[in-house]
Amino acid sequence: MNRPRVETSSTGFIDDHNDDRQDDLRQKIAAVLLERSDVITSDAVAVVPFSGAEAPDPEYCSRIGELLVELLAFAVREGHIDARGGFVNDLHRMVLEGALSIERLFTFAYLTERTALDELALDQAIGATSEEWPLAAQLVRRASFDLLGAYTERAQLEPGDAPIADRLTTLYSRALLETVLAKEVDRAARFGYALALILFDVDFLSAINKEHGYGVGDKILERLGILIRGFFRQFDWVARHSEDAIAVLLTGTDAVHASDLAERVRATVEERLEFVDHLSGRPVKVTMSAAVIHLQASVGELIDPVRLMADAEAALDRAKRQGRNRVESVRDYSGSGPAASL
Repeated sequence: MNRPRVETSSTGFIDDHNDDRQDDLRQKIAAVLLERSDVITSDAVAVVPFSGAEAPDPEYCSRIGELLVELLAFAVREGHIDARGGFVNDLHRMVLEGALSIERLFTFAYLTERTALDELALDQAIGATSEEWPLAAQLVRRASFDLLGAYTERAQLEPGDAPIADRLTTLYSRALLETVLAKEVDRAARFGYALALILFDVDFLSAINKEHGYGVGDKILERLGILIRGFFRQFDWVARHSEDAIAVLLTGTDAVHASDLAERVRATVEERLEFVDHLSGRPVKVTMSAAVIHLQASVGELIDPVRLMADAEAALDRAKRQGRNRVESVRDYSGSGPAASL
């Protein structure tokens, strides 16, 4: 997996220009994580039984937890993680061995990240009171993204696994997106950072299917999956949301940038995506409507991910009612609902 270029700190992500400083800090963080692996694992395992209806076996949880800490340390130190590497393969075997659900694994990974940050915050050199702390915390959170992304990529290699990817578009599945959205909303509220949720919907896809056949509609969705994925970062979550809709979850992205990305995707689809009517031989244009909800969370703010998605769907409906082939943007969203549509 190639290491993606990271946006500047003004968008909430790490600025990779000072490589020497970061490389040194990466080594320090990884060393602390491995040194305190037992404490991080035990703290995460202590909370895991409360994250689902049934408590998993403690010994099994400890083994998973230790491997997650190793993966997190590796991802911090190297700046990337190979989906086909030994650590990820080991994790995949353990997940299958314990029949661990994707939701439970993601919960475990987020708890591991949280306890890892708690331990790092106590370190004298890179702790919460040091000048290095903001960058250190960003590196750990970025590594957590890479870890989950690598595992998701690895799990997709085996078609018998739980539905992680949509077969037609090759994007993440709705079930996986819902799990990630719940965790990212919680994380945004804990740290007070930005989220953006984008929904794209193919205009008149049902009519296209009826008039030209479902094979045409499937081809459009297949091409859209490839096209839309190319507009977003490797660690953004791009998923098929419904029959004719694709959702994108971005973290650390400001409202203007999120809306601009949605508009660029919309314009590119209008410009490039078309098919030929098999009866008349005429080219038929394809367009999309889109909705963007931007959230700048306050620390401790209560945000319901189900309501957030419902409000995004409502904004998408407004885009359709107002003529389609347009972007409806909602900024300054809060836990109580959308504040303003633009």
